[in-house]
Amino acid sequence: MLSNHKLQATLAEIKEIARIDLVLYNEKGKVAASTYEPEEDMSSIIVQFAQSMAESQTINQYHFFKITVDGQLEYILLEHMAGEEAYVIGKLAACQIRNLVTAYREQFDRNNFMQNLLLGNMLVVDMYNKAKKLHIEQAQRVVFLIDVDGKKDGAVMETVKNFFSVQTRDFVTEVDERCIILVKDVEDIDTEEELSELAEMIVANLHTEAMVPVRVGYGNRVDQLQDLCRSYQEARMALEVGRIFYADKESLSYSRLGIGRLIYQLPVSLCEMFLREVFGERIPDVFDEETTVTIQKFFDNNLNISETARQLYVHRNTLVYRLERIEKALGLDIRAFEDAMLFKIALMVMAHMNDQKHVVNDTENDVN
Repeated sequence: MLSNHKLQATLAEIKEIARIDLVLYNEKGKVAASTYEPEEDMSSIIVQFAQSMAESQTINQYHFFKITVDGQLEYILLEHMAGEEAYVIGKLAACQIRNLVTAYREQFDRNNFMQNLLLGNMLVVDMYNKAKKLHIEQAQRVVFLIDVDGKKDGAVMETVKNFFSVQTRDFVTEVDERCIILVKDVEDIDTEEELSELAEMIVANLHTEAMVPVRVGYGNRVDQLQDLCRSYQEARMALEVGRIFYADKESLSYSRLGIGRLIYQLPVSLCEMFLREVFGERIPDVFDEETTVTIQKFFDNNLNISETARQLYVHRNTLVYRLERIEKALGLDIRAFEDAMLFKIALMVMAHMNDQKHVVNDTENDVN
């Protein structure tokens, strides 16, 4: 239902223009919004008028108007003025409120349609019939999933809507308490780089405008409405895989998840078997901070010893000593490409296993 706050703002604006007091009632005689307090209780009169066949009626110094949408009575407008001029003003006010209710109902229906579409809750036949009725056009679209750090509030949602309100084929909605969904028309966006820039722009603007840290995942382009569900699932996987393997990235594309997407779908039993094959029974649990930083920098610099030593502010021989110590402990020489690749995959598998263990523990705690 349309909020009383919006109705109150509309009545106040009409009064400012027409300089006439108004009260809006529901069909049961309850006040929904008003610009003044009537001197007498009008509830019984409102109920009688609602049950009558009349569309408008004058009683004493009051004028009453029914506001109906699609044949259903929504509100009754009371105007504290009688006469021919009052009738014209009252009809205009009732028309304004009717249009407001109609627009809200259509927006609600479009939002509800998009939610069911993303969740895969619609048959294809129903989908296209409903889309035609709601004037939702076919277009090339991408689903962006905006994960808010902590529970999102209305301000974050409004900020996202303000960014994309000018595009009639864009939709901003939500299906849970944490994420905001942007279904973006990308007919004018040609490259993956432009999509990446858009995701980074969303992150930066929400940091600045809403003052909240967010991460954005997005799926592949789709041309058909029925495929938006797939793009949504891809965006969700991008966030999940990114959380485990690419925690330093604030925007992630499903198409660029690389091997992380494959590892994410491996069962834990297969992961354990792989780690035993790589490390034997000496599967490392954690590394000390120095070893972790050394390995990460070495990989970031594409196994370049000189550049890694420079960035770590250590002598080249010191870095070589550290790498030899890692080789002795793990049985892998990460200076060699094949061993480095194997070790990188093993690290990602360990991260996946640790995440699965946390999920299991959280589930058990919830049950207990």
